[in-house]
Amino acid sequence: MGNDGGSIPDRRDLVKNKKKAEQADKANQTRAVWFFCALSKRPLQEPIVSCALGKLYNKDAIIEHLLDKTVYGDAAKICGHIRSLKDIKVLKLTPRSPPPPPDSSADVAKFVCPLTFKEMNGGQPFVYILTCGCVFSQSGLRTVLGSSPSNGNTATAESSVAEDEQLEVCPQCATKFSRSSNIFMINPTLEEEERMYAAMELRRSLEPVKKSKKRKAGADAVADEAATKKKKASPEGHSPSPAPGLNPKISAASRSLAQSLAVEEAKRKAGMSDAVKSLYRSTNDVPRKETFMTMGTFTRYA
Repeated sequence: MGNDGGSIPDRRDLVKNKKKAEQADKANQTRAVWFFCALSKRPLQEPIVSCALGKLYNKDAIIEHLLDKTVYGDAAKICGHIRSLKDIKVLKLTPRSPPPPPDSSADVAKFVCPLTFKEMNGGQPFVYILTCGCVFSQSGLRTVLGSSPSNGNTATAESSVAEDEQLEVCPQCATKFSRSSNIFMINPTLEEEERMYAAMELRRSLEPVKKSKKRKAGADAVADEAATKKKKASPEGHSPSPAPGLNPKISAASRSLAQSLAVEEAKRKAGMSDAVKSLYRSTNDVPRKETFMTMGTFTRYA
């Protein structure tokens, strides 16, 4: 073949290979979780809050979600575990000094660790303390506490704090906290997030069940009904309370009205013919076998 402007196809033109799966850019993923709200996808601005899974949110976005669950379409997947403002913690972040200029790149961290001054940009793992909300780098808090701070992410660590456990003191605000259950990782890995979710479910299962107002109202109604029955079944020695007296004018008017209606009814029946009277029956009349369908006709079933 040749000299005709054609081409000779080879194997790569005839056999299509399977396309490789597209890999997400890790740099963009890191930037998204550390610099933007997980719910509204807007840049993080104080007040910044975090949940039991370590995600970062703008507080106003969480309030909008709690007021109207349809504001953000994927809210059930992202923060469906947040039931109220009690499920989030406002973080006490240390701003960078000097602060980055407004026209700087979005990758410049706005907050740092108050112990090591490491930037909070995803390069170093950060944790926050549940009791006070202070945020530190994991390495800085480990250095201050003297050993590796155990996160409150495992299901076994979420049990009630033992009485003999010695509480630690926050190095920034001096608030006491439990090393085993009050330290939470910020933006953890998927495996760590699963452990934190299991710990959260265990912690919620140990919470006391709160009685709703409807149940309380129902219990009060049952109690009132029982009290009323008890009063009705009181001993014979105790006379029931007298009924409230009626207005004598109202009683006299009702009696006169009833008498006038009875007189009019008697006059009306007196002027009726026998045929019309047969259509009306009183309670003292002997019951008849025939019905209005067979009345006045010959039938063997009457």
